[in-house]
Amino acid sequence: MKDNQLQKLLKKTQAKAAEKAAKPRPSFDATLDATKKPGGEDGPGADAEEIFKEMKRREF
Repeated sequence: MKDNQLQKLLKKTQAKAAEKAAKPRPSFDATLDATKKPGGEDGPGADAEEIFKEMKRREF
């Protein structure tokens, strides 16, 4: 696969995953709320560059 094809595939896959993970689940333990990051996740695609670099290194 070429680099641009991998990037398109990553974006498409992340968009699907973001749709499925859109609903936040309620937490039933206060200690879990206390240990969470204040802003939550960085949003969909936050670690796309890291994943892309890892995929580039691998041989398929």
